[in-house]
Amino acid sequence: MQLYPHAPADFGRAFAIGVVLNTGFVIVEAVFGFLSGSMALVADAGHNLSDVLGLLIAWGASIAAKKPPSNRFTYGMKSSTILAALANAMLLLLAIGAILYESIHRLLDPVAPEGWTMIWVAGVGIVINTVTALMFMRGRKNDLNIRGAFLHMAADALVSVGVVIAGAVILMTGAILIDPIVSLVIVAVIGWGTWGLLKDSVKMSLLAVPDSVDETAVHSYLAGLAGVELVHDLHIWPMSTTETALTAHLIIPAGHPGDAFLQDAANGLAHEFHIEHATLQVERESSGGCRQGEGGIGRWEAT
Repeated sequence: MQLYPHAPADFGRAFAIGVVLNTGFVIVEAVFGFLSGSMALVADAGHNLSDVLGLLIAWGASIAAKKPPSNRFTYGMKSSTILAALANAMLLLLAIGAILYESIHRLLDPVAPEGWTMIWVAGVGIVINTVTALMFMRGRKNDLNIRGAFLHMAADALVSVGVVIAGAVILMTGAILIDPIVSLVIVAVIGWGTWGLLKDSVKMSLLAVPDSVDETAVHSYLAGLAGVELVHDLHIWPMSTTETALTAHLIIPAGHPGDAFLQDAANGLAHEFHIEHATLQVERESSGGCRQGEGGIGRWEAT
């Protein structure tokens, strides 16, 4: 029995619904934004367009991650989910730049938008983005790729709330500058979420130890196994946005303890640290570098 599934959860239906709903909304929002003169609506439409592209990228990566290993890609294409998260972050940065440029232009050359149009169109956006975000909610904590999709949709729902408020303020006060000001607030909201996604995806791309794994605790666990005198060449890295791999050399003076030892060690790593792919090499003594020990290389997955 597998302790942790190697394939990412299937969010194909959520991606399909999210893409269709948001593509339709982008078209509606952009058209009404230009017709009503609302930069806040146009800004939100631009962000929603980047979200559609982001959903497509994340969806493609989730499909690729399920492909079986091959002679060329021995781990399959699991790391495509990391590349997708990084691509989404870069896409958001481009959207931020475009919205920021146009918002500053509108501050210098204000245009009176139609408040009621802003309210009704953004109100539809609140419903669509909230529904889409809820479909990704259960996977946001364990998968950076899904987290990126969730954050995009959740931020959009909040942004749409801001546009509704801006439309109401314009109707009550006639203060047309509130429209580009809300656009700048939208930029700040998107930027805040993008920074976390960018930082995490870059760390994963550089094969940093995942934040969910305590490298010191893993080292202590391996060092505490029966017969282990020393642990060296310990490496922990993300294979994808949901899976973690490990390699390590164990110095066991008594010699190779048997396959059951390696299997138990791998199961412990999976239970304690959610490390599902472990390769352990057993050596009688340290050589100061990587080498093959006495029949000591064993690659195990939690089963």
